[in-house]
Amino acid sequence: MKIETGNESYLRAASCYVRMNVFVIERYLAIVDEFDTQDTAETIYSVIFDEFKPVATARLLIENEQTVRIGRVATLKEYRGQNLGSQVVSVLEACAIERGYQQSLVHAELTAEIFYQKMSYSRIGEPYTEDGVDCITLMKVF
Repeated sequence: MKIETGNESYLRAASCYVRMNVFVIERYLAIVDEFDTQDTAETIYSVIFDEFKPVATARLLIENEQTVRIGRVATLKEYRGQNLGSQVVSVLEACAIERGYQQSLVHAELTAEIFYQKMSYSRIGEPYTEDGVDCITLMKVF
């Protein structure tokens, strides 16, 4: 398996493939909510490929001069349990650090809170509902 990071159109397409399978088909989230205005030519994606098949992804958004937001972390069902999610997140964190950002935010489903805490993210604020899903915001200072 190999991981690639960048804003090339094929990485956006690969990311959308994983997200469509995980969030829309498997989790039944509305397609109009999953594919929002944040998926642009400037958005940075990390994608893990098994040969030519995209199997895990995440995207990096710029919040402000100090902060990035990592989101849309997804791994195809048959590839879970291999730490691919933490790999796509770690690569984007390294990208953010390299560009001088100081912290990362994540808007995570409550069920993913422990995953992010293992990666040194801390809960900030109270739980809320986003697109019909219970979520929490977490932050990591680099």
